[in-house]
Amino acid sequence: MKLGMGRSRSRVSAVVRVLVLVLACGDLAAACSSGGGGSASGHSTSTTRAAPRVPASVPSPTSTTAVGGGSSTTTSSAAGGQGGQEANPTLGVAGAFGPNGMGFGTVRPAEISLGGDPTGVLTGVTWQSWGGAQATGTGTSTYVAPGQTVAQGTQETATVVASGLGTCKGAPAYQQVVWYFPQHGQTAADNGGSPIQACTGP
Repeated sequence: MKLGMGRSRSRVSAVVRVLVLVLACGDLAAACSSGGGGSASGHSTSTTRAAPRVPASVPSPTSTTAVGGGSSTTTSSAAGGQGGQEANPTLGVAGAFGPNGMGFGTVRPAEISLGGDPTGVLTGVTWQSWGGAQATGTGTSTYVAPGQTVAQGTQETATVVASGLGTCKGAPAYQQVVWYFPQHGQTAADNGGSPIQACTGP
């Protein structure tokens, strides 16, 4: 009786071991299947790559130009200082030709008078330049032809030139002035052989 019970226990133990082995193999097979299932089933695993970083754009260089105490930003070069501004010398000094003289001691005078006869008066002066080594303009004065008297003279367009840029009594000024009639063949040297002295007068 005891011998039969021992054999039965041995058989049960053997069956249990077989079941344990079967279960173990089953778990191992499932593990193997899941480990390689991605490739075995034909599914591919994709890897997402981070997009490359794009560097920020660099702004174009600009220049700042001072304008009237403020500033403006441009892509061109800065303008230089006050180089474009004209100087403001006067024509000689006031009073150089007495109380009847006109235009002396002023900037861009519209009328110049030596305080005497009509040939010494230039009116309606328009200056084409001023502030350089010499200033030029046009106006109207009395032209007296050879052989005529002053009373026979006629009003015609004259060219005026202020020259000798320097100082008069310590202030910037044109020291000489002359006007002439180029339409009659005259030049700046035709005014009595010498220009009018705008600082010292006659």
